[in-house]
Amino acid sequence: MAALAEAQRKAEADAAMRTNKSVIEFQTLAKKDAKQALKVELEKLKQTAPPGETEKATKNFEGFKDLFSRFLQEKGPSVEWDEIQPLPQDAVIPYKELQEHDTENIKALLDKLVVIKLNGGLGTSMGCKGPKSVIGVRSELTFLDLAVQQIEHLNKKYGSDVPLVLMNSFNTDEDTNKVLRKYDSCQVQISTFNQSKYPRINKDSLLPIAKSVSSDDLEAWYPPGHGDIYESFNNSGLLDAFIRQGKEFVFISNIDNLGATVDNKILNFLVNPPNGTGSEFVMEVTDKTRADVKGGTLIHYEDKLRLLEIAQVPKEHVDEFKSVSKFRVFNTNNIWIKLAAIKRNLDNKSLDMEVIVNNKTLDNGLNVIQLETAVGAAIKNFEAHGINVPRSRFLPVKKTSDLLLVMSNLYTMKAGSLKMNPHRQFKTTPLVKLGTHFDKVNIFLKRFGSIPNLIELDHLTVSGDVTFGKGVVLKGTVIIIANHGDRIDIPPGALLENKIVSGNLRILDH
Repeated sequence: MAALAEAQRKAEADAAMRTNKSVIEFQTLAKKDAKQALKVELEKLKQTAPPGETEKATKNFEGFKDLFSRFLQEKGPSVEWDEIQPLPQDAVIPYKELQEHDTENIKALLDKLVVIKLNGGLGTSMGCKGPKSVIGVRSELTFLDLAVQQIEHLNKKYGSDVPLVLMNSFNTDEDTNKVLRKYDSCQVQISTFNQSKYPRINKDSLLPIAKSVSSDDLEAWYPPGHGDIYESFNNSGLLDAFIRQGKEFVFISNIDNLGATVDNKILNFLVNPPNGTGSEFVMEVTDKTRADVKGGTLIHYEDKLRLLEIAQVPKEHVDEFKSVSKFRVFNTNNIWIKLAAIKRNLDNKSLDMEVIVNNKTLDNGLNVIQLETAVGAAIKNFEAHGINVPRSRFLPVKKTSDLLLVMSNLYTMKAGSLKMNPHRQFKTTPLVKLGTHFDKVNIFLKRFGSIPNLIELDHLTVSGDVTFGKGVVLKGTVIIIANHGDRIDIPPGALLENKIVSGNLRILDH
């Protein structure tokens, strides 16, 4: 009986091994077939490129094939949760420990710098058409106006030559370049380059849905995330050109982050590193709050600094990832990198970033995927540090609730830079939640006779059909809720402090 049981066990083990081997062989063949089928389809698409566009399409498709291959090779989570190591003590440096640079030599410091703003996004989330960078955010100035003013102020003040570079997408390039003409007389060298243009692929067949490179069907194409900056910057020729000019570092940030200004302390840390802290890559992080629990964080993994995004976290550990006590900082996407180090990684083909799979459903109901990468994910390929910066360096405008804050008296503006109003007692930003009636910028603006005084506001929630007269003052916690069919008009000059305003305009102490 024992021999029979042993024989049966061995037969089952052999069968399982054959099954497992068969599954692996099938998966390997399927991946090989998918790569070959994609290659064939991309060749067909390349043949549709207009005259003079073939080389550009070839570069785009080579990058896409590489991204697609990495997508096929990835198995399960890119991080083994139990292998995450505690951050070394010197991995994230407090901003307050950075040294001021000798004022007399700031020009020499700034002349080593290039500023790149990520400008590939549209203003659709706030109901606008065209590049998000041309939305008016403060005193009728746009994101782009403020960015140009900041660099121009630096160059005039120190006699420096800091260039501004915009990474556009095929969605924003034409409109942005039209707008740039108005800065011809500014004391700023402005350049642009484009992100790659990659084909969306059918989720089932893993084949491109595009029929032609020159097609007007923009839904068939997408810009592959800001991690594409390295290849695109290099392909544009600008990376080599700046290195030849003697530039050494690049400061990269989102154009809608109004806190992302050139900081001489951080630049000095890169150019003149303290003993033993030489760094090629610096990621600005800031303390996490409950509003930031989904933001990527820095971890130590496989003896390297690494960016951990929520998409990489196993489901059973998501709550742990969101913990403010365990993962205390998050990535602001303000990043400083040595240009020579970017070039080295590109030449060695050693720039490794996790592939982000973004699932989309098109208007026609077709399920597609787009493969992306994030600029900060490259940190593991460099000698790197994090710098824990003040919250003031993270001031993104993603929604109209953010727009309300930056348009208000919470901030003062000088030379394109916003600073927290010194009259605000607490240096934290109020929590603002605006309902769907405020989603679109043009309607949002019509609902305010003037932007309310928010200098003493802690929390604001507005829901329903609500308008504000001129000169309204909001303090403490204010909640205004207009029920369906009701409308609330806050009268001019009203002072609401710790109040709840309900649908019938009753005002209650909160």
